[in-house]
Amino acid sequence: MKLEACARHGGVPKELADILGEKNGFYAFEAALHFFPVNDSASSVGLDAWNSDSGWRVEYGELASSCLFFAEDVFGGQFCLKDGKVWQFDPETGELTLLGQSLEEWAAALLRDFAFLTGHPIAREWQQLHGPLPANMRLVPKVPFVLGGPFSISNLSLMDSERGMRVRGNLARQISNLPDGEGIRLVTGEGL
Repeated sequence: MKLEACARHGGVPKELADILGEKNGFYAFEAALHFFPVNDSASSVGLDAWNSDSGWRVEYGELASSCLFFAEDVFGGQFCLKDGKVWQFDPETGELTLLGQSLEEWAAALLRDFAFLTGHPIAREWQQLHGPLPANMRLVPKVPFVLGGPFSISNLSLMDSERGMRVRGNLARQISNLPDGEGIRLVTGEGL
């Protein structure tokens, strides 16, 4: 296991390295939570590849800067470390929401409200109808949630995690500095 893999993002903090030393990547809450391993494997992209500046992050520009993304929810919403804190990164807006001062606080918040923070009820419903979520796949909204798309399985499509982030990065850049309620014209380069 190469924990120096994310050196360009300040290295892997000790608290994250400790978790990865115990369990090097995993899926939890019926695959609603995906915690990335250090290195690529058959069931997951690794931290280095996921945080590559030439991967999906390029679509977000400054919105994703200084973040070390270590996990994702069933919709591809990211969990990241930035400035020594744990944040939730919305893939549709690029907004960060503070979840904890440490990974321990993040884990406690996750356990208190895993249904909301991971999308577990929808992940469960999807899998009851369609079978297990394949590795590296997330449920991406056809109509983005931020544009009024419903949180229902009828509005979701199975998509590779990286592609899901790329297509929503375009949207996030377009709306990142708009005030709430401002009209937008959705321009897409790649369809959902």
